[in-house]
Amino acid sequence: MNLLQKLLLAPAALGLLAPSAARATDLSISGLSDYRAQKDQVTSVNQFSDVQPTDWAYQALSNLIERYGCVAGYPNGTFRGGQAMTRYEAAALLNACLDRITEVTDELKRLMKEFERELAITRGRVDALEAKVGELEATQFSTTTKLRGYTRFVLGGNSFTGTNVATSNTATRYTTAYNKANYGATSFAYDARLVLDTSFSGKDLLRTMLRGGNFQENPYNFGSLKLDAAFQEQAGPNVVGINRLFYVFPVGKDLKVNIGARVRIDDPAMLGIGIPSAYKEDLFDFFSRAGAPMVYNKTGFGPGFGASYSNVLGIKGVSLSSNYVTADGNNGDPSRGGIMTAGTDSVSITQLAYSGKKAPLIGGNYAIALGYTYAQNAKPNRATPYGFDQGLVGASNSFGASGYWIPKKIGAIPAVSVGWGTSSFEDSAYKGVLQRNRYRTDMWANTQSWTVSFNWTDVFAKGNAAGMAVGQVPFVTNTGYGAVPGPKTPLDSNYMWEWWYKFQVTDNIAIKPALYYLTNFDGQYGKLNTATGAYNAKNNVFGGLVMTTFRF
Repeated sequence: MNLLQKLLLAPAALGLLAPSAARATDLSISGLSDYRAQKDQVTSVNQFSDVQPTDWAYQALSNLIERYGCVAGYPNGTFRGGQAMTRYEAAALLNACLDRITEVTDELKRLMKEFERELAITRGRVDALEAKVGELEATQFSTTTKLRGYTRFVLGGNSFTGTNVATSNTATRYTTAYNKANYGATSFAYDARLVLDTSFSGKDLLRTMLRGGNFQENPYNFGSLKLDAAFQEQAGPNVVGINRLFYVFPVGKDLKVNIGARVRIDDPAMLGIGIPSAYKEDLFDFFSRAGAPMVYNKTGFGPGFGASYSNVLGIKGVSLSSNYVTADGNNGDPSRGGIMTAGTDSVSITQLAYSGKKAPLIGGNYAIALGYTYAQNAKPNRATPYGFDQGLVGASNSFGASGYWIPKKIGAIPAVSVGWGTSSFEDSAYKGVLQRNRYRTDMWANTQSWTVSFNWTDVFAKGNAAGMAVGQVPFVTNTGYGAVPGPKTPLDSNYMWEWWYKFQVTDNIAIKPALYYLTNFDGQYGKLNTATGAYNAKNNVFGGLVMTTFRF
């Protein structure tokens, strides 16, 4: 007899052993027949008019009726739970329940025999899984640290058209790095990263990233053609070094703080919503900076700290963040480094952002952000060659307005990201210097940039994606001549496009072919021949690449 049968028999046995609440002569045989006749008609405890949910045995009675169907009542729809139970009634109830249990047991035996093979296989798999879990627990890397990584292969080349005047203009400070890009040969480079994420409380994060690559001589490692994957270790190509090392921890409910020896302005807790763009692609770095590469300046990273505060003024979705990063914070010479010294290369950014869901009329997820960055001794990055030179060596103030919208379900309608940025530069090394009986006040320049990008998911096949972006990299709109000769309103504008499609081969492997086109790549230098004063043909660039990403 199984445990359930014993439990069911227990109260009946107690009833049989205890004095009878009613003599056998008091039993109405016709009443008992009525009781039995009602049995098959009761399917819910609610059919008993005298049983209430507040009764102490309500749940037990409900289970017996609905799960086993072995409780009967009386023809008038009552259960009479407070009435004493005769030994005959107890026997009738117990017999009905045992009949149902026997039926269930026989059915289970039949099913177990029918699926005997499948149950054996499942039992074997469970045993194997338990063995593997035990092995992993015994040999696991760490109880607090997770390791992940990825490697990118980039194969591609450029085709230049037009007249390139900049190759003979050795007076420019940009020429050395710039001329390397005129090589049109196909190149192959890689970027490899290993990320160790450690948490001690479940809410904090210690991140250590090891990175290596060989993009030093690659055409995708400078100016507006720089890829997000392009990486050159200062110690040289094919050398693995510490690329990130920082610690993020919460302070209260809404405040998070980041401090690190190798940190970037867009790392966790440095910006409330990160870089405000849904175009999180790993192709040309300019397009991943929300149209304002001098605001979201990712090139300089080193020692730094930052904080992000969410739900500002109690408004859900509003965040305010600020951070400071210097590329030379480990240098003890205040003329060339240090933290918050006049000689260090540093950037500090403040962002006010709002992110929400179910936008009126358009629905989906969306975000908008305003950013301001003060950069010290930092040149414009991802800019035209003329813009790079006009950045000079002083301070810059940059402003950006960016946002994105992601539809609830991306189909024919893509996720859309837009952004705009402007910067003003001055050369503090020369501005205000007495020269020929007057102080120089013309050491300044202004730039502008913008982007619009679109990306689709599940294109032609589930997991695949596609996208495109267009914009103008930072170009000089006007200048005070500065150290590099040129007109006050230069012809420096340009346009840049990229198109890509991603094949998600497996969960861990993706292949992304891409095409790109840049007009007036040389900017002002490509149009103005300083020797003759004439304007030359534009120097345009058309190219393609294939990026293969392995994740693990």
